[in-house]
This record gives sequence, C-alpha cells and structure tokens, in this order.
Amino acid sequence: MGHIENVLEKQTSKAIGDARLRLKTSIDAIRWLTFQACAFRGHDESLDSINQGNFLEMIKILASYNKEVKDVVLENAPGNAKYTSHHVQKEILHIFGQKVQTAIRDEIGTSKFCLIVDESRDTSKKEQMAIVLRFFDIEGFIRERFLDLVHVRDTTALTLKDSIYTILSNNNLSIQDIRGQGYDGASNMRGEWNGLQALILKDCPYAYYVHFLRNLVSDGSLSYNARGDAGGCLKKLLSFDFVFIMHLMKEIMAITDALCRALQQKDLDILNAIDLVSTTKVLIQRLRDDGWELLLEKVNTFCLKHEVELPDMNAKFVDVTKSRNKHNNTTVGHHYRVDIFIKAIDHQQKELNARSNEQSMELLTLSAALDPRDVNNFCIGKICTLAKRYYPADFTDQDRAQLAGQLPHYEFDVRSHPSLQISKSLADLTHRLAETRKCTIYPMVDRLLRLIMTLPVSTATTERAFSAMKLIKTSLRNRMGEDYLRNYMIVYIEKEIAKKFNADEIIDMFDFLGSRRVKLKLIEM
Repeated sequence: MGHIENVLEKQTSKAIGDARLRLKTSIDAIRWLTFQACAFRGHDESLDSINQGNFLEMIKILASYNKEVKDVVLENAPGNAKYTSHHVQKEILHIFGQKVQTAIRDEIGTSKFCLIVDESRDTSKKEQMAIVLRFFDIEGFIRERFLDLVHVRDTTALTLKDSIYTILSNNNLSIQDIRGQGYDGASNMRGEWNGLQALILKDCPYAYYVHFLRNLVSDGSLSYNARGDAGGCLKKLLSFDFVFIMHLMKEIMAITDALCRALQQKDLDILNAIDLVSTTKVLIQRLRDDGWELLLEKVNTFCLKHEVELPDMNAKFVDVTKSRNKHNNTTVGHHYRVDIFIKAIDHQQKELNARSNEQSMELLTLSAALDPRDVNNFCIGKICTLAKRYYPADFTDQDRAQLAGQLPHYEFDVRSHPSLQISKSLADLTHRLAETRKCTIYPMVDRLLRLIMTLPVSTATTERAFSAMKLIKTSLRNRMGEDYLRNYMIVYIEKEIAKKFNADEIIDMFDFLGSRRVKLKLIEM
C-alpha cells in the first residue's frame, strides 16, 4: 500500500504542478496585457482563427519559448482546467485589483488622507467617478494612489457622497480620517463639487477644501465672447485676427507653463505651489501693464514676414455679430487691446484669484512658518496656532504641549543638521526626517508636517486616470462591464504596486476564492 500511495502522491503533485504552471502562464499574460492597456479578447477565438486575440496569442508565444509551458497549456491542457476562459480572465484581474487596493490600504496605515475626486463620461456615455487618495507612507514619501472607479447613476452631491463613503468603507477607511478635499473646479460640475465638499465637511470638519490649489490655470484664457471670436478666426488662418490671438495665447501660456507643469507633480507641496501662483500672478499683471506694445510689434513683424494684411488700428471697428443700427465708436486698435488682450488677461487673473478664501489663506500662511527654505520665517507661535486651530482632532492638549517643547530643538536641528539643511520643500523635509529617524525625536512636528502635506495641490492624478480610461475603454471595447473596467484601471494605473505580486500569491487567492475542479495545492493532513 505504501508504494501505491507514493505513486499516487507523485501523480497528484505533478498534476498540481502542471495546473499551477498553466495558471501562472495565464496570470503572466493577463498582467502584461493589462500593463500595456491591451484588449484580452479577439474578434474570432475559434481554433481555426488566424488571430485568436491578444490573450491566447500571448499564451502561444510563452509556450513557444518553454517546453514545460507548452506541454500543459492550450490543446495540451485538460478541458476542465485550461484557465483561458473569459470568466477566468476576469477573475484573475479581479484578484489583482483587490490586492492592489489592499496594498494601498496597507500603505496608508494610520495616516490621514486627502480625497481627490473627478468625474468623466466614458465612451459609452456613462458617468464615471475616479477616487484618488493623497497620503504619507511610512517611509515619509507623499503618495497619490488611484483607489477606485465607480459608475454613478447621477452626479448630484448626495449620490457622489454616498458612492465615496461606500468605497472608503469597503477599504476599511474612516471618513473621520479625511484631512483634505480636491475637485476639478474648472469643470462644468463646479456646483456639484461645491455641494459635495460641503456635505463631507459637515461629516468631517477637518476635511479642508483648499480652493486656492485646485486647477489654477484656466482651460481657456479668453472669456466666452473672446473665445467665440477666436473660434471664428480659426476659419481664416491667414488673417490678422488669428495671428494676433495665437501670439497672445503664446505670451500667456509662456507665463503659466511653469505652474501647469508643477501642478502635474504628485509630490508638489503646498508652499511651493503658492510661490508659483504668486509669481504667475505678478508676471500676468506685468504683461497686462507693459506687454501691449511689444506684443503688437511681434504680431506686425510676423504679418509682414508672411504677407498677412495689417488692419488700420485707427479705423472704426465693425462688429459683424451685432446689429448695425447700434452706434459703435470703438476703433480697431481699441478692440484688439481692450476686448481681446486685456479681457483675456483679466480672465486668467480672475481664475487665479478665485481660488483663495479667508480660511484656506490663513491655513497656508500659518503653514509657511514650517517652510525649510526660509528658516528665518520659523515661528513657534504660528505653528502652535496651526495645530490648535486647524487640527484639534489630531492634537490633544498634551500633544500641543509636546509640540511646543519639541519645536525649539527642531528649529536648531533644521538650521544645523547637514541633511535637514538642504531640504528644498516640505515633502523633502518630511522624507529626510524619516530617513534620519528624526521623526521619532520630533513626532509632533512630523505629524503636523504630514497633515499639511496631505492637503491637495491639484487634480492631475484623476485627470491622468481618465486619460487611462480612454486608452482602456475605447469605441471598439465599449461593452466592458463595470467591474472589469474598474479592476483593469486599478491594475493599469497602479502597475508599480501590481508588478510586485508573484504568481503564487495570485494562484493561492484564486484557489481560495472558488471551488476548483483541479487541485492547485496539496491538502495538508
């Protein structure tokens, strides 16, 4: 009997090994295709098809390089355990998605976090809401992680709030740990976002909504009427109107480009963002005050070089969009200077100024006292006020007393410690505190720095998520189910996390989640 048992055990072990190798091949194919935003299925997956789709063709390629794989996949696999069905593909992707979310939850740990939310329609015209969390990990790095995508039946503030709360609950995240909110203030949903932030602020009074650091650069630098004028000019590429507006846009965008690029950075801290906004406002105002003559000179030079007809700036301007019965004493020069040049700049300034409110400005002003680039601005009183006024839920009376005691030592260290001296931002400083283990010496200072850095700077990460959605759910792949789409996006966007999982982890979870016809591991007696 012992001999027979040994033979059976060897046969069972081989069958399990073959099944795991077969499933591992499917897992590797799915992971690679997802990372590249490729479709899994083919139009014709029949045996005699010359192209069975990316997934099956990838299995064939993997088999062609490894005899062990070739011997257990596709036609060499048992009919009840090929692991190539559409259901199995979705199941594996779902496991990847779950593990990514679990990893994000583990990264957050006990940290507070910021909500960054945006909405967009997919190619099927379904409203999709992306949820990104901004937080500090245990190593002192600021992270912005794509947590989930959810289809919402409507975009009312209450529906959005309920959907967000459900996702947070599913990931064992507390609403009371929210310390900031960020939304796309330039979208046509500004009213809904305002309603949503008010609802969340009601439930969590420390989920600060910092208007100042939302999308600071307007999607269009011209007002509605001026944009309409530009649209008409596009039909006449060889016209003075078109040349003028293009030169104006070039001047404005040259000023705002640094800010636009900075807002795309996940680790941009709030104080650097404020500095960039301030310098952008100064340069925009300088263009308004002193830039007209130089701009007009550049436009005229361009027109003469390319034989574009120059208008008489002193002639009476005729607005073809208005009734001729209305008296108009405007000159052509006045039209270009006031109606387009100044109006465009004023619109940009309005967008920059619209982001500040009294509460957020005080919060940011107090935070500046911790700026490592200007140690002379260090003020213990302001820092203690910041903790007491804006983060009472995170600092008890005893904590604030400890903070006041730690700050003088911390100030001396920042001025004298070689590693801390070269800190260029709050994010850099927080990481160096973790790296040098100074965070354990100044735990209250470290806690306050992390809370400040958690505040949202922009919605660039959610915008990138929707760019990914356009790659994944296309007009040719518009029948993707909701779970399939969300899992695909989670794995694709957070591939930095997903690539760390080994196939054995996925196989074990696959085995755990369902009753399998073929064993995937030996049963321990």
